[in-house]
Amino acid sequence: MPRVLIADDHPLFRAALSQALAQCLPDAELIEAQDLAQTHDCLTRHPDTDLVMLDLRMPGSQGLAGLAAIRCEYPSVAVVVVSGNEHPQVIRRALDHGAAGFIPKSAGLEELTEAIDAIMNCREWIPPGLEEAVASEHGGDEDLAARIASLTPQQFRVLQMVADGYLNKQIADRLSIQERTVKAHMSDIFQKLAVRNRTQAGVAFRQLSIDQGGEERRETEAAD
Repeated sequence: MPRVLIADDHPLFRAALSQALAQCLPDAELIEAQDLAQTHDCLTRHPDTDLVMLDLRMPGSQGLAGLAAIRCEYPSVAVVVVSGNEHPQVIRRALDHGAAGFIPKSAGLEELTEAIDAIMNCREWIPPGLEEAVASEHGGDEDLAARIASLTPQQFRVLQMVADGYLNKQIADRLSIQERTVKAHMSDIFQKLAVRNRTQAGVAFRQLSIDQGGEERRETEAAD
């Protein structure tokens, strides 16, 4: 029996996804989460989940950071991004970071059913009308995605806290580890991300953000 986690903060859209899943996967076990913290809790309790339907804008998701975190900690779980932002570059970046597909929130029941069927059969799915635009996108996140994916789950947590401005001692306290362990993680993070310092590491993490207009938000200069 397949298990599907619907991670979205809008109850009505969760209901729409449940309806679509009931049609194409009538035997599926459905789990729901309304923010990223609940999503991680569900995956911790059900690591054999087959599919996550992930809203990019739900609380705690921080653009593509939520997707990257799930792919880092649960690489065997397929994740399809569900978003109201249909900009081709957003879709391209989501695929670069390991999404198995992209479903726009404007999709009707028939399109939802088609998408879920394709993804559950290990086929990548994006809206048919956007395939050409997504394919023509250049300057994606392939290199950044590969570097982020090389981090261990704990290193990803440390990187996220660095980007949020936490000091090593604060990170150690929050993760219940020793400060020297944080420093060792930082050394590995610098090497894997090909950066020289905490500021540049934070800049790399913030490249996972998505602005309201659909274009990627990137820092143009890294601090010394």
